[in-house]
Amino acid sequence: MSEFSYEIKSNLGVLSEKKGYTKEVNLISYNGKEPVYDIRTWYTQPSGEKKMTKGITLNKDEIEALKMILLEV
Repeated sequence: MSEFSYEIKSNLGVLSEKKGYTKEVNLISYNGKEPVYDIRTWYTQPSGEKKMTKGITLNKDEIEALKMILLEV
């Protein structure tokens, strides 16, 4: 099994915060690949280290489609 890695290229915003958890929109590169838009909850441990939880990743076309949908809401 290969090693999993990620790098947050840009934090685009925080949607909500609650008891050490933040729901964030980030641009993330997974395993050195092209960055994708990522929406997920992160847990900040007392040590300051952030741990990811389940989330969703979107490519540029998908984020544009989501934008159009949200503009209709």
